[in-house]
Amino acid sequence: MPTQKLYAGVKLREIRTRLSLTQRVFSDKLGVSLPYLNQMENNHRPVSAGVVLALAQEFGLDVTELTVGESERLVSDMREALADPVFTGGPPPLADLRLAASNAPALARAFLDLHRAYRQSHERLASLDEALGREDAALRPSPWEEVRDFFHYCDNYLDAVDRAAEHFASPAGPRKDVAVLAEEALRRQGITLHFSDLSGIRRYDPAQRRLDISARAHAPTRRFQLLHQVALLTQNDLLEATLDLARFSTPEARDIAKIGLANYFAGAALLPYRSFHDAARETRHDLERLADLFGASIEQVAHRLSTLQRPGAKGIPFFFVRVDQAGTITKRHSATRLQFARFGGACPLWNVHRAFETPGQFLRQLAETPDGVRYLCLAREVSKPAGAFLAPVRRHAIGLGCEVQHAGELVYSDGLDLKGRFEPIGISCRICERPGCHQRSVPPLERRLRVNPNQRDLLPYEIAG
Repeated sequence: MPTQKLYAGVKLREIRTRLSLTQRVFSDKLGVSLPYLNQMENNHRPVSAGVVLALAQEFGLDVTELTVGESERLVSDMREALADPVFTGGPPPLADLRLAASNAPALARAFLDLHRAYRQSHERLASLDEALGREDAALRPSPWEEVRDFFHYCDNYLDAVDRAAEHFASPAGPRKDVAVLAEEALRRQGITLHFSDLSGIRRYDPAQRRLDISARAHAPTRRFQLLHQVALLTQNDLLEATLDLARFSTPEARDIAKIGLANYFAGAALLPYRSFHDAARETRHDLERLADLFGASIEQVAHRLSTLQRPGAKGIPFFFVRVDQAGTITKRHSATRLQFARFGGACPLWNVHRAFETPGQFLRQLAETPDGVRYLCLAREVSKPAGAFLAPVRRHAIGLGCEVQHAGELVYSDGLDLKGRFEPIGISCRICERPGCHQRSVPPLERRLRVNPNQRDLLPYEIAG
């Protein structure tokens, strides 16, 4: 497996600023010279193992903060954007992209926003929707994409909201089920709760102070929706303050984000950080046992595992994804080096697509991405029946995984040969350089093609080296 040097200049400067230390004092504590620290902070030199050890010993730093974060996501997103045919002359070297992500993250995000605006303009013209003739034709980012990126670049962890949810779920006094706590909180707000035969899942009438939850929904869904409404009614100041800091560009994006924040509170209250983190380690991350312990669904548990990124108390770095039957990614987050494509679906070689064939079962896969990183991947189909004969069933597949060095901490690694064969998977065909993939849908945009009309192999073209 190829090794990758660690460039973390921005993170080093953030740590030093947070500690209110000068470069001279900081370099002394790390046991390096002042010029050497300056070079590391400007990404002219990688962070050495000795500095990483000193950061842990001197300041109690969780060193995983240096290895995975916004920089890797920016690099992945820029690689995909630069694979667009609009950019000619070949993509910049990977080292240059890493330097841009580390030294100028604001510029990198501005570039991604610009490319997103270009794509949206191109798609509007291609669909002939006459957008240019309307008064509202000004190019704006999709509210949904803007909110998705907000959570993506927050590591899907919001400390203030997470801690507020944990405080709500673990009050002083006798231990109570979180659903009971939610009902008590609603009563204190003067709200009556009814479990009704709704066509939807939740309906709140502010004039009548009445909350209806579908009696046909599964118990974990009912509990989650109760907590969602509690968040909107009792945590409004916190949610609004978080939205103010995010500075969304449109009211629609802000409204969608508020729903996302309320969902985050609900998940964090249903699965409180410290108790869930401890239970995850004790059960070796057995999703079914965790679901039973906390009265949650398999999907809720898998999603929560990917958010355990509290500084000083991090869990295993997981990626989490949910796809529909068409292969479209509807939820995504990664605390690992694996970053999902911003556009299109997931790699067809990934086991998450096969989960629809075996409902109710976990599929395991040992997989390797083109950068040589190896993962233990889990996949499972999850269904959400609506509780009536003619009501539609919502079907998705979820994927959860971690880098193979953490696999021993998962019950799902038992019986697997972690030194055996790993299946090749990619991120997106447009940025995957593997030449012999039998499931490739489009050519890689970073490579030249050779076409021989007298020969046909797996593909009608050959990817040049």
